[in-house]
Amino acid sequence: MSTTAGSRQRTRRNPRKSPWRYVAIAVILFLVVSLADVALTNPNFGWPVVGQYLFSAVILRGLLLTLELTAVVMVVGSVLGVILAIMRTSANEFVARGAWAYIWFFRGTPLLIQVIFWFNIAALFPQIELAVPFGPTLVGFDANALVTPWTAAVLALSLNEGAYMAEIVRGGLLGVDRGQYEAAQALGMRPSKVFRIIMPQAVRTIIPPTANQLVTTFKNTALVSVIGLADLLHSAQVVYALNYQTIPLLIVAAFWYLLLTSLLSYFQALLERRYSKGYAPRSRPEARTETGDAVAPKEA
Repeated sequence: MSTTAGSRQRTRRNPRKSPWRYVAIAVILFLVVSLADVALTNPNFGWPVVGQYLFSAVILRGLLLTLELTAVVMVVGSVLGVILAIMRTSANEFVARGAWAYIWFFRGTPLLIQVIFWFNIAALFPQIELAVPFGPTLVGFDANALVTPWTAAVLALSLNEGAYMAEIVRGGLLGVDRGQYEAAQALGMRPSKVFRIIMPQAVRTIIPPTANQLVTTFKNTALVSVIGLADLLHSAQVVYALNYQTIPLLIVAAFWYLLLTSLLSYFQALLERRYSKGYAPRSRPEARTETGDAVAPKEA
């Protein structure tokens, strides 16, 4: 029996190469060569125009604003996500239900609708006022002056980001062994003290998906171009509205999105590798007969 198991192990180490493997390689090479031929021979791609605007001032200003918006949204969304995650795991049913309703609403509606809604909030509330209920108004602001395209973008993206970050943080908190909570409560620790003990343990689970969320947020900032905020995509749109070079300018915008997304994905992979140390996947126990001989796995 052990001889049979050994022969099967050798078979698994040296699998037969299927002819379909070479067919797949040939198809992929054909597609790559065809795409390269189209990209290099079709003058409508406008590669000289791409090179002209790739590092132009208007494009770089839009790129800088996109990075600033991404940073602000991630900070505000992360803080909001931590608060919502704590509320979601609260023993108070009313608080937990309120956090659930927030997450349900902002995850369930398209982000583009949220961006447009906040940009047009003045149609619903021309004056944003702080007032005593059924009493005088303490302070008021003109909604059109207060909610600029930048403000609307930060509000929409941050509130949406908070809903997704809440689930990421909640997953990290739930990943901590329940015994940690019970031990802290048995010692009579206050909830704030318990949180300071649990949160560092949950960070190991929270950081990798947060890095993935950063990549998603960076790409989602392109949606704010619909409200006239001068981000990377909107800057490219302004240029091609003047020179009618739509495809080359879209290629310029896509290049910067792809470059920075690739860099963020690289650092995300490093974080995942770092925080996965010590968490080797569990192997299935080896089956044995009554005499102690190993049983080879059955073929499918």
